[in-house]
Amino acid sequence: MNAPRTRVQRRPVHGVLLLDKPLGLSSNQALQKAKWLLRAEKAGHTGTLDPLATGVLPLCFGAATKFSQQHLDADKTYETTVRLGLKTSTADAEGDVISKREVSCTPGRVVEVLDRFMGPISQVPPMYSALKKDGKPLYEYAREGETVEREARNLVIHDLELLEMQLQGDTPFLRLRVRCSKGTYIRTLGEDIAEALGCGGHLSALRRVVTGPFDASQCVSLEQLEAMSEDRRLDALLPVEVLLPGCTEVCLDSDSAGRFLSGVRRPGPWVDCDQVVVYGEHPRALLGTAHVHGGELIPGRLLSPIEIQQILKKSPAPEPLLAEQV
Repeated sequence: MNAPRTRVQRRPVHGVLLLDKPLGLSSNQALQKAKWLLRAEKAGHTGTLDPLATGVLPLCFGAATKFSQQHLDADKTYETTVRLGLKTSTADAEGDVISKREVSCTPGRVVEVLDRFMGPISQVPPMYSALKKDGKPLYEYAREGETVEREARNLVIHDLELLEMQLQGDTPFLRLRVRCSKGTYIRTLGEDIAEALGCGGHLSALRRVVTGPFDASQCVSLEQLEAMSEDRRLDALLPVEVLLPGCTEVCLDSDSAGRFLSGVRRPGPWVDCDQVVVYGEHPRALLGTAHVHGGELIPGRLLSPIEIQQILKKSPAPEPLLAEQV
């Protein structure tokens, strides 16, 4: 008979963990590790980072997963290093080198090219991406040696700052800080910039330093989370409403709050608004989202009464580990 194995008893956990994703892990691997450390029942993230990227990865637990989509539209800021002269099959350091060219551009040429990539741009998503064609991820086609047609996307590069450059020596590179709209592939941006410089290149490092209202200084690492006590891990969570910045707030009394949570529209002296975050007054508690039209508060994504009570109690006391025969 095999020895007993301990199984973690899951529990309701609600909130947002700002994780500094480590190098080498996929976003889902990082999520599963954090979920295990928190012993959370339900978890999700707000958009992926490549395994070779590090940085800000907001993880949503419990009720926060209902609002994770709200964050997908947020602008992002990255710091990245473009290795010049070597083009790879994946546009990053993970791929095979497919061409090698001399780097002969000048600093003035670099500045000129970077200026061309500022503002609205069109970008063709890379083959090594999770975008799907006929229900199949593009990276699966790429691994089979097949290239499929992809539609160009309209994006905005809000800011493109040259932090450092080296155009001579064995490892010429550019280090950039990029603030961009959602859906921007920094690998493709780096490859396109290097191609415009006439030498080709690939991303050798990528770090997300800001996403929406969150920046890297607010993040915790998996190592830090693992070293914490269970109570401190829960304290590291931000409240669910941090995913709803800038929304108009509406507070409801207990009678209206109960009806609102049942999906009933509530009349009131409110101005039409597309994005509203709704709270109960006594006690103050997040109820969900809504929009106002024609003087009516129309429910959107709602928390359940059980979730609200769990949040107010700041989650139940930790359960003991259970032994399980396998």
